[in-house]
Amino acid sequence: MKNGLAVVGCGDWGKNLVRNFYDLGALTHVCDNDINRLTYARTTYPNLIFTPTFESLLSNESVTALVIATPAEDHSWMVKAALKAGKDVFVEKPFSLQYRHAEGLVSLAERLNKILMVGHLLEYHPAIVKVKEIIKTGAIGEVQYIYSNRLNLGRIRQAENILWSFATHDIAVILRLMGNLPVEVTSTGGTFLQPDIADVTVTSMRFESGAKAHIFVSWLHPYKEHRLVVIGSNRMISYDDVAEQRKLILYDRSINWVEGKPVPRQGPTTPIQFSMDEPLKNECKHFLDCLKTRRAPLTDGRSALNVLRILDASQMSLEAHGAPVPV
Repeated sequence: MKNGLAVVGCGDWGKNLVRNFYDLGALTHVCDNDINRLTYARTTYPNLIFTPTFESLLSNESVTALVIATPAEDHSWMVKAALKAGKDVFVEKPFSLQYRHAEGLVSLAERLNKILMVGHLLEYHPAIVKVKEIIKTGAIGEVQYIYSNRLNLGRIRQAENILWSFATHDIAVILRLMGNLPVEVTSTGGTFLQPDIADVTVTSMRFESGAKAHIFVSWLHPYKEHRLVVIGSNRMISYDDVAEQRKLILYDRSINWVEGKPVPRQGPTTPIQFSMDEPLKNECKHFLDCLKTRRAPLTDGRSALNVLRILDASQMSLEAHGAPVPV
């Protein structure tokens, strides 16, 4: 790239962004206010430019794009500052913890003609892209139900609850697969470790077509599970991210009505092959392509606003002990 790109924040996730943008030949600067992390990055990538101050990047005219991978509570003000400084921005999800602030960021990016891309990683995952393709062909019939489980032990946050930390991924995927917003959301959960920060939530969505979806997320679970199941009127799809083999399976199964009675139809199961490309590399490539072409990213600000809209409604329902919230 002719112009410079900087990654801001090289912690647990930021270091993966550093690695990918470096491998793609686009990275010129790394910023982190943690000297130990910055020292490690300097040792690994000695030919880059390093700085502990975000402000130095804002005033650096040679840096035209910023990749922000700092704690979620800092995203909103950092994105705003970067856009006002004339930078294109890739920011990790959620790009704001408040919907109205996010709306302002999207409007600001559009007014300044700047790229604003939000890191909804799973929308770039080859398996999820394949599931979307299968649904689009009509191979499974009408989507009737989707469920997504994202469970693990640990990675407990203190500034955001499990809904905002984990369920964001699943909401983004379900909205992409459905192609529209639900009409109603309900969410319930449990708070066990920290006051007012939910550790477990179950969120349900109802769509105008009659389709429904639910998301179960927890960071208090004895084992890791990342599973997506899509039930169609003709066939079904299962994606198990933790499985070592047969991760993506098409089930030729449905319900037939025989003499007024529902009878399960048990057809064959078919493993579906998909590219094993690293989703993050795909996402980073997409951002670089958008910088060159000036096309809106797949996960642009408007797309991310839809995710935040559902998160907001889910949070309202959670605080109202599961009361339905219209979208």
